[in-house]
Amino acid sequence: QLQFVESGGTLVQPGGSLRLSCAASGFTLGSDAVGWFRQAPGKERERVACIEFRGSVPKYADSVKGRFIISRDNAKNAVYLQMNTLNAGDTAVYFCARKPLVCSRSSTDFGSWGQGTQVTVSS
Repeated sequence: QLQFVESGGTLVQPGGSLRLSCAASGFTLGSDAVGWFRQAPGKERERVACIEFRGSVPKYADSVKGRFIISRDNAKNAVYLQMNTLNAGDTAVYFCARKPLVCSRSSTDFGSWGQGTQVTVSS
């Protein structure tokens, strides 16, 4: 089955940090763009960050800009999301997905979705 496997989500206090991992299963990242998305209860899925293979600046949602950092390691076939200064608004299930070559905002352009990893920010 061609999908990502996300990990690293947990309960964290406000102001804390987490690093999420996203491992490709059954395929290689190659030149695909990879996005991290999140979905909170009752809300639409939103793209929080996206990274292309090379040559462009990663994209971030305004709500996470300056706090989250997306990176990729094609040799390990994985993508990461470093999340800093977390707040309650970051509570969601986080997913990763891929699309050919360039990032886009729409989740419907992406495929190979994983099951997600839960991040809960609470004291």
